[in-house]
Amino acid sequence: MGFRLPGIRRSSLSVSQASSCKAVEVPRGYLAVYVGEKMKRFLIPVSFLNEPLFQELLSQAEEEFGYSHPMGGLTIPCGEDVFLDITSRLNSL
Repeated sequence: MGFRLPGIRRSSLSVSQASSCKAVEVPRGYLAVYVGEKMKRFLIPVSFLNEPLFQELLSQAEEEFGYSHPMGGLTIPCGEDVFLDITSRLNSL
């Protein structure tokens, strides 16, 4: 069980499954991001990219990882709990 945030989607693929697939589907209007120690995959609306709160996460990702993302998604350098908190705030805007 648990709760579901309406603005983000939890991908059903693990990182190992995602990296072994030739094409991992991401619905139109969404972006795949990997978060936390276990690199959990989330699908976020591309509209989040314009939000200052999310842009701070993007700046941290750029500083830590640069622009190379071998898994095909964006790696966000923060804990899963912090990411979920930020995305829940963005969903309430």
